[in-house]
Amino acid sequence: MKVLVAVKRVVDYNVKIRVKADKTGVETANVKMSMNPFDEIGVEEAVRLKEAGVATEIVAVSLGVTQCQETIRTALAMGADRGILVETDAALEPLAVAKLLKAVCEQEQPGLVILGKQAIDDDANQTGQMLAALLGWPQATFASRIKVDGDKAEVTREVDGGLETIRVALPAIVTTDLRLNEPRYASLPNIMKAKKKPIAVTKPADLGVDPAPRLATLKVEEPAKRQAGIKVKSVAELVEKLKTEARVI
Repeated sequence: MKVLVAVKRVVDYNVKIRVKADKTGVETANVKMSMNPFDEIGVEEAVRLKEAGVATEIVAVSLGVTQCQETIRTALAMGADRGILVETDAALEPLAVAKLLKAVCEQEQPGLVILGKQAIDDDANQTGQMLAALLGWPQATFASRIKVDGDKAEVTREVDGGLETIRVALPAIVTTDLRLNEPRYASLPNIMKAKKKPIAVTKPADLGVDPAPRLATLKVEEPAKRQAGIKVKSVAELVEKLKTEARVI
């Protein structure tokens, strides 16, 4: 079975986010970039499926600027077999990403597609669901456990009420949650091997998709700083402030 994993290049989670001076977006110049943490979990799960003899090939796909090849190389160093870059300078929105991934899936015909449940830059949590709808495939979101058995996959999902286990027919879309696994560190030999693994580069036009954004960002602002707390002398005073100032009771 071929497994396709989508990986996104985002600002590293250790970097303190800064808004541009003109408030048009987040500052990315001279900022450390890395693979989206949820996508790392997806790559790790695909590698584990291959190690278990379930998957035969892992294809890492990224969409965006030329530098996204670095993100693909990270996936290749973790254990993916080859990569595909859909190269574009356009600001990609979830629907455009889903359409591009649909076109790649139609070419590659994977048995399973794994995505992170969301990216830490936009927190949209939309692409996996949109891709499943466009392809007409079953979906299992927020996965904390995946077990593939023949042409079915049993997925344990994290839901508000606890855990839910469902069985879906393959091919299917799975989005990863934090507790699915702990991604491995790429070893130096695997990093060197990854440099020789192939990365195919294509364009949205080659896939018949228009990635032009449908939304316009008007302004980006940092959240307001939290005000310092105050001390009260009695419970009665606390209750009074909660009623009259905070207005929460």
